[in-house]
Amino acid sequence: MTLLLGPPSSGKSTFMRALTGKLDKALKVSGSITYCGHTFEEFYPERTSAYVSQYDLHNAEMTVRETLDFSRRCLGVGARYDMLAELAVREREAGIKPDPEIDAYMKATAVQGQESNIVTDLTLKVLGLDICADMPIGDEMIRGVSGGQRKRVTTGEMLTGPARALFMDEISTGLDSSSTFQIVKYIRQLVHVMNETVMISLLQPPPETYNLFDDIILLSEGYVVYHGPRENILEFFESAGFRCPERKGIADFLQEVTSKKDQQQYWYLDQEQYRHVPVPEFAERFKSFHVGQQMLKELQIPFDKSKTHPAALTTNKYGQSSWESFKTVMSREKLLMKRNSFIYIFKVAQLVILGLIAMTVFLRTKMPHGQFSDSTKFFGALTFSLMTVLFNGFAELQFTIKMLPTFYKQRDFLFFPPWTIGLVNIISKVPVSLVESIVWVVLTYYVMGFAPAAGRFFRMLLAFFATHQMAMGLFRFLGAVLKSMVVANTLGMFVILLIFLFGGIVIPRGDVRPWWIWAYWASPMMYSQNAISVNEFLSSRWANPNNNTSIDAPTVGEAILKAKGLFTRESGFWVSIGAIVGFIILFNILYLLALTYLSFGSSSNTVSDEENENETNTSIPIATCSR
Repeated sequence: MTLLLGPPSSGKSTFMRALTGKLDKALKVSGSITYCGHTFEEFYPERTSAYVSQYDLHNAEMTVRETLDFSRRCLGVGARYDMLAELAVREREAGIKPDPEIDAYMKATAVQGQESNIVTDLTLKVLGLDICADMPIGDEMIRGVSGGQRKRVTTGEMLTGPARALFMDEISTGLDSSSTFQIVKYIRQLVHVMNETVMISLLQPPPETYNLFDDIILLSEGYVVYHGPRENILEFFESAGFRCPERKGIADFLQEVTSKKDQQQYWYLDQEQYRHVPVPEFAERFKSFHVGQQMLKELQIPFDKSKTHPAALTTNKYGQSSWESFKTVMSREKLLMKRNSFIYIFKVAQLVILGLIAMTVFLRTKMPHGQFSDSTKFFGALTFSLMTVLFNGFAELQFTIKMLPTFYKQRDFLFFPPWTIGLVNIISKVPVSLVESIVWVVLTYYVMGFAPAAGRFFRMLLAFFATHQMAMGLFRFLGAVLKSMVVANTLGMFVILLIFLFGGIVIPRGDVRPWWIWAYWASPMMYSQNAISVNEFLSSRWANPNNNTSIDAPTVGEAILKAKGLFTRESGFWVSIGAIVGFIILFNILYLLALTYLSFGSSSNTVSDEENENETNTSIPIATCSR
């Protein structure tokens, strides 16, 4: 277990991201990183190693056990099954009879895809999470586990998979020294019990936490100042003329001794005059120190990658097949929808209340029909219904933005293909959309006094259902692209206003200027307005002869549609439905593409300007070998 120390902007986070293959692809990189002699192109470092961020990103509604079970199912068993088969062959050839309990345990750890597994139970026990296994993770709205326990869950997620090298970045953020000590102590037990390799970066570890580590890597200004056993690091700095005072924490001393501002106070050679020792000189001194010489000697011998066991590196991109990943993500989505059932019930209740209000405003006894002058109230009722159904899909914006941080973390760790969660979100919301459309149409259609024919009723239901699906696809896409509620509420409303402006509701088609007519045909709202208007005004009760000589149309219904610049044939309904379906497909495809190719602004792939400040033209030699 290695402690990565260094002052702010020394390159700790960038160093860890480099070792896990998470550097921004746009960065210019020199040198190479190998695991057991293999370069990153020969395996998947995201699954062979794991980068644990300082941010605890989880689904707040899920319990600790459910979170670890989901991670285990997604990451898979790796090479455990193949290793077990190989071990059985070797035991049989050597005439060894395995212990029944150990054999049963190893077989249980190699089972793939089960909802519950002994690996989860073991991880819970090792990390001390068994006491809160059935508590929700929680967030600012849901009461859940403590901050220290949440940190352990973040670590446990990675431990359930095939990764054998863990890189944990600033895991003490927001924790007191006691909680940090407990977490590191649990991880130390994990290292020795489960044969893991762990590197942890801490900014100011207390002495008792510092003493838990085996090795130390000290970074400063992008250079490796020291890399070796914890017991020898003070000896190295004493050889350079600096000594740690008795009452000074060693970790604090190590981060200050390379600083130009704080270095002088640790100079102990009274017979020699102090001079500032720059970081590059420390790095050169380390090469001549016996620990550095031993490391350089080991690095000179190339690792024979032909001797690497196939189980040492993970060569499959995902732990499950695409179908199994889809089923795993779908089961989680069902669980989250069940836990968030209040939101869906509230949305339906909101529709019922709006429906009751709308029914009393547009009451059929006050809605005469058959004449040209009667169309105003019906257009008002249709437009209000359309707006209600459209904006009822606005909740998808919040749902999408809320799930993005957790999604990006799991996507970057190769939990599942990005399209699976997008497709699951699309499919799982279809029943919700259908129920909401049915509630609105059943409540309002006959009470408002629309065309009483059963066929017209179901066509209206189809139009509202397609519109609701289109709205949900649009808001999902906007949420995936804009990523922030502040930005989404601003730009999202701007997009909605444009859709309304050119939707044929505010300005009829005949009044739209030629240079803006393309926007009219590109507005999905226009097709929804056409579908519900054609369905109503081409019914038999609007088939009276047209007495308005200014409009060339045989019936009152066609005259009303023509005056509004809408379609005037029954085929216009199906053309509009086809166009809405096209928008549904378009928005959902764009949503899937956004999930696949866009990254979160604060994700681990982004290297901050603060970290880059002192890392230009510097190099960090490092050799790693997963066990």
